[in-house]
Amino acid sequence: MAPLIGVLALQGDFQAHGSVLRGLGATVREVRVPGDLDGLDGLVLPGGESTTMTLGVEREGLAGPLRELAARGGVGGIPILGSCAGLIMLDREHLGIMDILANRNAFGRQLRSFEADLNVKGLEGEPLRGVFIRAPWIAEHGPGVEILAEVDGHAVAARQGRVVAVAFHTELGQDDRVHRLFLADVAASGGGDSVETG
Repeated sequence: MAPLIGVLALQGDFQAHGSVLRGLGATVREVRVPGDLDGLDGLVLPGGESTTMTLGVEREGLAGPLRELAARGGVGGIPILGSCAGLIMLDREHLGIMDILANRNAFGRQLRSFEADLNVKGLEGEPLRGVFIRAPWIAEHGPGVEILAEVDGHAVAARQGRVVAVAFHTELGQDDRVHRLFLADVAASGGGDSVETG
């Protein structure tokens, strides 16, 4: 049975995430109101503009339901993947789902966008090519957070329980291993079947 994955669709690159997830065999639901969270096996918070997303979350009354979803099932909660602005949304000053503090636009504005090869813990094979667009980095993290990748000494990917946050855009390019890792977490938590690993 295909897992049902929600993608927060208030603003940002949610359609590209949906395309990658569908390509990996997941069923995708765009999340705009609290009722869209019902029955989800996993959730993606996409890149975009974190201030606009925050205002949309407040307007639609999603903050509380998102926190409840993250905590569903006790320790570990539902698997969540946050990408770029999604990482910011997960931090202490926003939804408070991860024990991290993000530094917004840490690498600079749009003109400072770049790509980098990353060795990401948990991903086998060659380095992953990360696309950084007005990207944050993780300025602080608590003891329960595992750093998965760094760029120039700055943390750009982390895991806490079943929540993974990355500062780069996982939905751009041809490498779908971060989405595969996320869907493997979904399957391990009882949400649908695992995807093909080939």
